[in-house]
Amino acid sequence: MVHLTLTPPAQAQDAGAWIQIEAQPNLAGAEDRARAYTALFPETNGFLLRSGWYGIMLGPYPADEAATRMASLRREGLIPGDSFIAYSQDFGDQFWPPEGVAPVAPEPASPDVIALPEPEPVPAEIPDETRSEARDSEVLLTEDQRKDLQTALQWFGFYQGGIDGAYGPGTRNAMAAWQEAQGMLEPTGILTSRQRATLLAAYRDETAAFGFAPVTDDEAGITITLPLGLVEFDHYEPPFVHYRAKDGTGPQVILISQPGDQAAFSGLYDVLQTLESVPMTGERSRDEARFRINGLSDSISTTVYAELRGGLIKGWMLISTPGNEVRDGRILQAMETSFATDSARALDPGMVPMGAETRAGLLSGLEVRKPRFSRSGFFIDATGTVLTTVDAVDSCGRVTLDRVTDATVTLADAPSGLALVTPATPLSPRAVAELQLAPERVGTEVMVAGYSYEDRLPAPVMTFGTLEDVTGLNGEPGLKRLAIATLAGDVGGPVLDATGAVIGLLLPGAAQGDRQLPPGVQFAASAAEIARVLAPAGVTPLQAARSGALAPADLAATGSGMTVLVSCWD
Repeated sequence: MVHLTLTPPAQAQDAGAWIQIEAQPNLAGAEDRARAYTALFPETNGFLLRSGWYGIMLGPYPADEAATRMASLRREGLIPGDSFIAYSQDFGDQFWPPEGVAPVAPEPASPDVIALPEPEPVPAEIPDETRSEARDSEVLLTEDQRKDLQTALQWFGFYQGGIDGAYGPGTRNAMAAWQEAQGMLEPTGILTSRQRATLLAAYRDETAAFGFAPVTDDEAGITITLPLGLVEFDHYEPPFVHYRAKDGTGPQVILISQPGDQAAFSGLYDVLQTLESVPMTGERSRDEARFRINGLSDSISTTVYAELRGGLIKGWMLISTPGNEVRDGRILQAMETSFATDSARALDPGMVPMGAETRAGLLSGLEVRKPRFSRSGFFIDATGTVLTTVDAVDSCGRVTLDRVTDATVTLADAPSGLALVTPATPLSPRAVAELQLAPERVGTEVMVAGYSYEDRLPAPVMTFGTLEDVTGLNGEPGLKRLAIATLAGDVGGPVLDATGAVIGLLLPGAAQGDRQLPPGVQFAASAAEIARVLAPAGVTPLQAARSGALAPADLAATGSGMTVLVSCWD
């Protein structure tokens, strides 16, 4: 929160009433808007506000003419509908017109303008009161006026109770805290008339700048209050409704709306965390009915909320940048307290044509965070421990299994090229590798299960080849030579025989000295070598006791069930 000790310029001190038509969070934006308004209204002025924003004013006008002038301009659509009367005691330094340019006095109101009932004007200088006088003036407040003060105190973070107009200990403590925060004010817990006017003016300044307004999106079945002074509707891309920043540098808001069950809800939670706009660091909370993600990095601050109710998934995202905590806190408060859903309607997934990849990933218009590269691995025990290659996990800032599960490298054996990766939370594999330790017959058909195209396909690819030898080219033990056409993403995948037993792990291609091997020559760490490397780590893999070849579909299902996508992230 910004607290300012205001010393109004002489011109503003002697002024009557002003019409505040806009406020901007930065000086450059305020000057641009003031320049535009000056072309229509020569009496445009600009002052620093108590909130730290920059207010654009028309005036000054005699106090008895300001409301009439504002009503006339509103009817003609020349000023925003949320413009309001402001008074000079709430202004700081003047920034418009630029120094050296004399302000233009407004013309008197046209005599044929029909005067509308005026709100009770606030005097330019409200005399301060004693504590006894403040209590007496407070007694005269209506219930709505008391609620307005509670709302303003809540907005600035001083009051946490209900807006009921009853001044109990919570409200009194909030008033005292506000007084103390202003400096030079005695924290009595009773606001004087001047203090009430100052608090409400600061609240009006900020709310006008944010432009908070309820938005009902019938397509999405969502009602929510949004800062329409900062964001504007951009486009639909189911399951998202995009609101972009008005000035290109402010926050973005995205509404979430789609039909779905528990599986879709869990899938959305996982997929959102693959987006560049949702940093991996930050708090997460999740149960069967709702989840919340707070992602924070050096460049992005994102809050996501979603809930599952009656077969519909609804929620919202606020995407911002660090350093705007006060502003974003205001926005989050408004969004959270106002969020309501229509239980009978969600965004139609077919309302906007999308490609298969976008639809499958629910990523509609959002940039997906990509790993540096991905390789393959396979489950070596029932808790989800994965065996892969050292190359797949070397120098990675983060390692994930199947895109979403964080994992830790618990063994990296450079001589064999094998690495062991343990998931952050235990997994339940569909299949676990069974190692074939008995000698294999050269010339038998083998199959490699692997993510040939890295993370571009949702399931592993089965590639068939032949076992050419049970040693390396120079007779090295622990290696098997294969005749098979694999890709980089297959590295780390299991090599299976016709029974579904694992006879090895596919290793990265390696040059033999200065020689370039022919295409299709690949090597695998043997099952015996795998067992030898795992023994010191306390991992005892299953041994195969299989007989008889599996049908092709069953062999593919076995390979697919044990194979894991291993991704390396910066």
